[in-house]
Amino acid sequence: MDMTTESQSLSDALGQIQAEVDSLFDALLPVPQDTRARLVEAMRYAAIGGGKRIRPLLVVATAELYGVDRNQAVRAGCAVESIHVYSLIHDDLPCMDDDDMRHGHPTVHKTYDDATAVLAGDCLHAMAFEILSDPDMSGDPFVRAQLVECLAKASGKDGMAGGQMMDIVAEDEDYDLHTVTRLQQLKTGALLAASVEMGAILGHVPPEGRNHLHAYARDIGLAFQIADDLLDVEGDEEKAGKALRKDEEQGKQTFVTLMGADKAREQARALVDQAIGHLSGYGPEADLLRSIARFIVERDR
Repeated sequence: MDMTTESQSLSDALGQIQAEVDSLFDALLPVPQDTRARLVEAMRYAAIGGGKRIRPLLVVATAELYGVDRNQAVRAGCAVESIHVYSLIHDDLPCMDDDDMRHGHPTVHKTYDDATAVLAGDCLHAMAFEILSDPDMSGDPFVRAQLVECLAKASGKDGMAGGQMMDIVAEDEDYDLHTVTRLQQLKTGALLAASVEMGAILGHVPPEGRNHLHAYARDIGLAFQIADDLLDVEGDEEKAGKALRKDEEQGKQTFVTLMGADKAREQARALVDQAIGHLSGYGPEADLLRSIARFIVERDR
């Protein structure tokens, strides 16, 4: 596949998953005709029409390797995205990163208020597990239980939330490269890895058969964060739709501050090549996963 064809195929795939995720969120979040309306409106504001939907696309792309029904995969992807969106709502709060803009729009607490934002995040967190535990997710209760376990682990103290705590403390700590790598494996990498693993779970791939997918996910997770660090230093705030240069202002150690921009960029590309190498056992059916890996270091927001 040449680069132009690959870029168009990925663009089409992103457009399709964005539409599917938005449609499912719309169906899952009808606005009630009572005083809960403001809460659900805030959830819809955060969840519909924003973000690249990389995590749901990873679920779908992995699941399709094993012939999984696309609707099932999209539902699982929507659960991951619910966790991701909740984390962004909470991260943007004044008690955390205190951001005013997200995806080019005012953040939830700015559009509504802090209390509504907290509750909207809480409800999206809960909704993720409602989606995964619903029989519509899978007729196999063991698959549903594995999906819940996978996403719960990736979301908690040994995953995203633990990484966020390390990031908060980073302002007062002098982290080395090993610690920054661990922080980002938890804060950013855990949900990306869960997205790939959940696709494999839907495909009934046993744990011992997922090692190459774990390795792929680990490498793209680190590459993703290195690209984010580079964008924070070199990116365009208008394209990013959020404030940049915050890590430098807060004195946090990042891949860029520890390695320098050129070496960080070189490392990200090496990780992508390595990630693609882990898919060598597949043919064209894994081209979308390969394209996602390349996109991670080439994106401009």
